[in-house]
Amino acid sequence: MKTRTNFDKYLEEQLKDRDFAERFKSAGNAWDIALQIAALRKDAGLSQKELARRLGTSQQQISRLESPSYEGHSLSMLRRVAEVLGATVQVKIQRKIGPDKYAVAEKGARYGM
Repeated sequence: MKTRTNFDKYLEEQLKDRDFAERFKSAGNAWDIALQIAALRKDAGLSQKELARRLGTSQQQISRLESPSYEGHSLSMLRRVAEVLGATVQVKIQRKIGPDKYAVAEKGARYGM
């Protein structure tokens, strides 16, 4: 069993605050996207510069996409990046059913009035 550090205890206490927990989760989501893009790019053996060239954008834009603090990811850019890297983008909209619990619609949506 891993020994809990002072930081683990501190974080556990902070996560009891709903506002902090939401911000922490959002930051985690940004990290996920950034790390996934960087990992896929590296697995493909591409530099940021080469990926940028293939996308018709700048190396600086790729650097931003791979930065956890960047919040300007557009769905169209993520799809373009995924296409070049041989991946797909999946988006889920989940209904919040309680603290840290979410439900995903399993059936297809019906449109109409």
